[in-house]
Amino acid sequence: MGVLMSKKQQVEKVQKCSVVVSAFREGLKNQPSSTQNGAENAGDEAPDQPESEDSGRKAEEGKPGPSFAQSTSAPSREENKANQEAWGRLRDGKGVEPEDLKKAHQLTPPAFVRPKRQPNDDQPVQIELDQREQPVNDEMCEVCEVWTADDLFPCRTCTRVFHDGCLREIGYLRADALQEMRETAHTTTGWSCYYCDNVNLLLTEEEMYSLMETFKQCKIIPESCLVSDELLQYRHFVSKQLFEKDLTDEQEEEVLAQFAALDPEKKGQIEWSDFLYHESLSVLQKFRTENSLVRLLTAKERDRARAVFQSLDQDKDGIITGGESRRAQPSWFHKISKESQSCNVSISHVGPISESSPASSSSDRSRDKAMEKYDNRPVTWDAFLRESALYILAARPNSAAMHIRLPL
Repeated sequence: MGVLMSKKQQVEKVQKCSVVVSAFREGLKNQPSSTQNGAENAGDEAPDQPESEDSGRKAEEGKPGPSFAQSTSAPSREENKANQEAWGRLRDGKGVEPEDLKKAHQLTPPAFVRPKRQPNDDQPVQIELDQREQPVNDEMCEVCEVWTADDLFPCRTCTRVFHDGCLREIGYLRADALQEMRETAHTTTGWSCYYCDNVNLLLTEEEMYSLMETFKQCKIIPESCLVSDELLQYRHFVSKQLFEKDLTDEQEEEVLAQFAALDPEKKGQIEWSDFLYHESLSVLQKFRTENSLVRLLTAKERDRARAVFQSLDQDKDGIITGGESRRAQPSWFHKISKESQSCNVSISHVGPISESSPASSSSDRSRDKAMEKYDNRPVTWDAFLRESALYILAARPNSAAMHIRLPL
């Protein structure tokens, strides 16, 4: 109890400090306005005042509009500042801007730290098949460090748990996302916390810098949606940069197929987070070895992989076929309908891919059946884990979009 109270006192101190810092920043923001009022009385900067008011009105009028860049006059200071803040959030891995919160009740948002490559990252890692890890979830909320029993919602990927109120206070989940968390966190589908949902946080600072430079060269605006033509244009640019040639017709069809997988609701556009996650996984696929990807898996993900492999290994000899391994890859993206969800079913359950899933189509299913028939190469547990690591990571986000296409 003493430990719990000391942690709570530390949290209260941090909250008080954050309120003081916020108030200090607000005072700095208000200081120039008071200086301008004094200058206006003196008559020095009177001509500039209407212009600032007019630009402020334009910024307010432009808020509900689309997030794409408009081909109008030169961008205002507010637009430049918004773009700079968006690039800053992208660099820091924060994604979209948190909701506006009441300063008196605002908790301190987490500080995201990007990983660093270790010398042994590319070395094989020994993970036993028959030794299940069965990690235990944390006892206290990750945000406030308070234990309240049944009111805590676990992450399906890591061992963190959260209060829904704490997630609402720090502004990382909207109302609809909070409701989805309440409905799925204790079910077989599960829910990924903001650490695990954002697979962009798996990139190192060097990898993220390279990705941001590509976005800037392609004039991709952070936090904006993309239509199919923009995705094709982006892919053409990347192909010219890497291979000095345009995409072939077959490659263009593959890009459009990926667009459809990222747009499961058929809105005609893909969300910024889905595009960012897809590009982040592409960076991991290009620049990381399979052994390094296996090291990124959590204990819960390794346990689910064990369950899948053992279900495929009918004769229990520790070997499956290449076709069976391929069949397991879509299963990471399995989504269970809300009608069939139950809190009493183990979270390690992985069933066959849903017919309505974005990862499933008639051509894909026929292709998988053909591959299962002819791909009889032996696959051990270690090889299965290396081949599946990227797809397990791609299944972390809560979005219904499929962030990586299965290999042809």
